[in-house]
This record gives sequence, structure tokens and C-alpha cells, in this order.
Amino acid sequence: MTESTNAPETTENTEDLLPAEADETSSTDATGEATESNKSATALEEEGEIAADYLEELLDIFDLDGDIDIDVRGGRAYLEVTAGSNSNLRVISEPETVEALQELTRLAVQAKTNSFSRLILDVGGSRQARVDELTKVAQRAIDKVTASGEAHAMKPMSSYERKIIHDLVSEAGLVSESEGEGRDRHIVVKPQA
Repeated sequence: MTESTNAPETTENTEDLLPAEADETSSTDATGEATESNKSATALEEEGEIAADYLEELLDIFDLDGDIDIDVRGGRAYLEVTAGSNSNLRVISEPETVEALQELTRLAVQAKTNSFSRLILDVGGSRQARVDELTKVAQRAIDKVTASGEAHAMKPMSSYERKIIHDLVSEAGLVSESEGEGRDRHIVVKPQA
């Protein structure tokens, strides 16, 4: 299945989820398109509290300093772990490590709530650093497509990263589509038709 967008992608692809997860996070509207089910703000706050407790225990085990802030953004619980400049938190702030911690935290929440979690975890500003990096990658793809007038396939990335790229490509007046399955899912940037 190919998704095409001239406007920013607003939902995570349920193709990236296991079948049981897809059933819990999406439904189908009148046109047959997948739509996200909305958790209440209270449920998201509870999810954030459970995640924060889990992360606090994890930080204690590894003797890492950090404060945990909980927020609800875009229909998701958002947790940010911050610390002072001389903190040892940078040990776990690499993007791949944060992604792994996010998945572990989601599983911990799911075990407590029996509901799939789509929470977002940021450690030491790693999310913003990744957004900045993705912005540069997107700009290079946009420049290639604009200069050549031909489609450009990007490397595979997560649904969160693809959404950022889709938004940036749309803002530039180009078209983007996600293609491929699972870990091979990637974006193809195309000129406006």
C-alpha cells in the first residue's frame, strides 16, 4: 500500500504495527481510511505517570541523574528526561538508545494498562537533535528533486521520522509517499504533478 500526501501526514501507519496493535490504535472511517482512536487526556496522563515511574526506576538502577516531565501532545503522552550540563544522562541520549528505551517504556505501560502505547520519549534533547538532522536530510532530498525534476527515494526510517519528513516535503510544495513494508518502509519524494 502506498500513502500519498500533499498535506502533512497526521496519523501513524498501522502497517508498522503488529496486527493486535493496529486493532487497538486505529479504526476505519466511512471512506475506508485508517484513523487514530483518541485516548482521553486522563488516560494519556495515566500512561505518562506509569511511564515516568518505570523510567525513574530505570534511571535509579543505572545511577543516572534526570528529571522527568510529562506532557500530552498530539494525542500522545510525551516524556522528557532532562538534567544539568554536568549530568551523566548523555550516556543514554543517543537516538538509537532513546528509541530502544522508548520501546521498553511502551511495553511497560502496555503491561500495566493492557492498551497499546504510542508515547514519545525524549532524553536530553535527543528528539530535537534528531528533528534538526532530519530537516537537513529532507532539505537535501528536496533540493535533489527540485533540481532534477525526478523522484528521490530516501533511506528507511521509523513512522515518527517519516512524519517529520512528510511535513517538511509538503511545506516545500513537493509530494511524498511512503513505500515498502516493515523495516524497509521509506519515503519517495516527488515533484508536484
